[in-house]
Amino acid sequence: MGAEDAAPCRHAGAPPPEVVERVSGLIRRLGAETELLERSGVTAEEFRDALPMAIQKMRGSMSASNAERREFVRDVLGLLVAEGLADRLDEPTYGDDTVYRLSVPGMDRDVAVIQKGCPDGAHSSTRWSAPEWAGEVYLWWVCDNMGFQPGEHVSKGVNRLFKRLTDGGRDRLAGVIFHSSPCGGAARVCPKADRSVTIGGREVPPPCVYVFPDPDPSASEWNWRGGQERRFPAVLLKAFRIPEEQAPHFVGDIGYRLVGGRRKTHIVSRAGLGRTTSHRS
Repeated sequence: MGAEDAAPCRHAGAPPPEVVERVSGLIRRLGAETELLERSGVTAEEFRDALPMAIQKMRGSMSASNAERREFVRDVLGLLVAEGLADRLDEPTYGDDTVYRLSVPGMDRDVAVIQKGCPDGAHSSTRWSAPEWAGEVYLWWVCDNMGFQPGEHVSKGVNRLFKRLTDGGRDRLAGVIFHSSPCGGAARVCPKADRSVTIGGREVPPPCVYVFPDPDPSASEWNWRGGQERRFPAVLLKAFRIPEEQAPHFVGDIGYRLVGGRRKTHIVSRAGLGRTTSHRS
């Protein structure tokens, strides 16, 4: 099973790699089409110089802005307050780390949700710190990139996170969340769509939530067989009409093991009773 099985969903209609490569080659060859470029008022040299910046601009315009990502996370977490599942939501202030603070009845300490982008880079996977006030800390990967399957994104981030598990620091991570605006839409069909609720005028399915293991410097495996328990995932899923007793069927696991000095990773995703996928690497 490939890394795409680290999440239960797939991108619908994503072009195959060979088509992407042909389009990439076509763009590169445009620099030699002087007649076509001249009709557009661009020289071949100008085209070559401007191409990297043009691609970057296109990527930015095609992706959700950070403001839109914040709005998505805020709306989902705000639902917990509206449903009486959380007493208070403190939002990040501009310029600070994007950390949301939730006060949840029955939990002794508040929950920290750290908003990040796609998890395949160091900034969104390993560069974070846990607030001192937090009881459970979650990374929320708000990723709308269609270049890789959702499970591939999750797998890349989880592999990077092993460094934080074993670095000996004080920061502890309770879990990760993979959820963004494409989830449940035509481009990213969700097997949990039957549990969708209306948020901000649109149908939003439950997030993919994975429990992260506790650090143990003397261990050689961490949550490899699952079983690590957290409080917040059941609270979050309850906002999507998933009863607490059914929550274990919707919460995934992240596990690691050292074998002969080499790290092994085990990711299990759950999308309901009997709907489980997993990836080992």
